[in-house]
Amino acid sequence: MNTRVMDDPAKAMTPGLEASVGSEVCSPRPALPQPLVVVEDLARTFDVSAPWLNRVLERKPRQLLHAVDGVSFEIARGQTLALVGESGCGKSTVARLLVGLYAPTRGRFLFDGQDAHAAYASAQRRQLRRRIQMIFQDPYASLNPRWRVEDIVAEPLREHGLLNDAAALRERVGELLRSVGLSPHDMVKYPHQFSGGQRQRISIARALATRPDFLVCDEPTSALDVSVQAQVLNIMKDLQRQQGLTYLFISHNLAVVRHVSDQVGVMYLGRLVELADKRTLFTQPRHPYTRMLLDAIPKLHDTSRARTPVQGEVPNPLNPPSGCAFHPRCPHANARCKAERPVLQSMGGVRVACHAVQEGRI
Repeated sequence: MNTRVMDDPAKAMTPGLEASVGSEVCSPRPALPQPLVVVEDLARTFDVSAPWLNRVLERKPRQLLHAVDGVSFEIARGQTLALVGESGCGKSTVARLLVGLYAPTRGRFLFDGQDAHAAYASAQRRQLRRRIQMIFQDPYASLNPRWRVEDIVAEPLREHGLLNDAAALRERVGELLRSVGLSPHDMVKYPHQFSGGQRQRISIARALATRPDFLVCDEPTSALDVSVQAQVLNIMKDLQRQQGLTYLFISHNLAVVRHVSDQVGVMYLGRLVELADKRTLFTQPRHPYTRMLLDAIPKLHDTSRARTPVQGEVPNPLNPPSGCAFHPRCPHANARCKAERPVLQSMGGVRVACHAVQEGRI
């Protein structure tokens, strides 16, 4: 069961059809725009078993890691969905599934109405990859240290055959560098001559080279200082407004998420436990895990209130708890939580997977 991440509030009347009191003909309700990104029951399982001979000698079964287990969401054009959660919850695996680095074990990803994973395996993959790009977490590892900036940013243009003329390539690279706050004179330099924030700007310029519609951002600011984070995030928001970009923004920093997102999905052990618009999630969190994460954030104007630290640790994903995976850490867990896995259900515009919330116990 999916939810629309962001509906278009604008409702234009169909030309030539007007509704009036007592009229037998009423104007039809305009169709809502289709979301650009639709993820349905997406799952990815990894076989992390020991080699066959070791398993036979030690009489051990195969071990399967359910990194992503039935994730569903939608993103409207020009909007940002942020995925948050502790390390190991499956956020980065979702990112790699969407850009085609992993094939799904189950479920599907529709991009602009097209089955993306089927397209990745067909002759249409180059066209799709032009429209979907990724910004990686570590700007020190994602740039080739032996290449000049000009070659790094121009690589997608050459790879997709968008520009071949040397002069046109240099001009386009200069435009891309200016769009992220760098100078065209920087194209002759190497990555080691830049700071971490400047390197991430180069990564963003490279991702924008093919004029994509959808950017998957895998913790793009986590390796940067706080002041530099703000600069990079502001650049990304400006580019989104100017070019109508759609973002999937992955982060564990809730302050960053609050700044950039329109919708927020909270993940725990490979599953979405809550999906809501940003304002609702930060002011009225439903799931106990979401409440725990938000309660652990220091409050600048509420220093007298004791902070509640995040209790316990994420269970071993190779041996997850029965029922609700969060029940060993949840203060509201009961017998049903230990035996039955909750389903993500819509409640007042928020999707939440929690028996305690659905039963009205919290």
